[in-house]
Amino acid sequence: MNELITSMVTGDLTLVTGLLWLVVATVISMIGGAIGGMILAGKHIGYKFSATLGALFAPTGVIPTMIIGFALLSVIGNF
Repeated sequence: MNELITSMVTGDLTLVTGLLWLVVATVISMIGGAIGGMILAGKHIGYKFSATLGALFAPTGVIPTMIIGFALLSVIGNF
């Protein structure tokens, strides 16, 4: 566990650290999407429903961006 945390902090990109960062980014985007959905549409469609929709739609932009970013980092890191 200590090795995993050390490789994440130092920026060593492996399959395990990449997947872990992808999970962390997805969870953070879901929290942000839920908050944003509640702020934007909470009064109109209900706070629970708008939080659910925001949490479901927020990762659709984050997951492809993270995958493309990791691919670019691995290509740049090989030079």
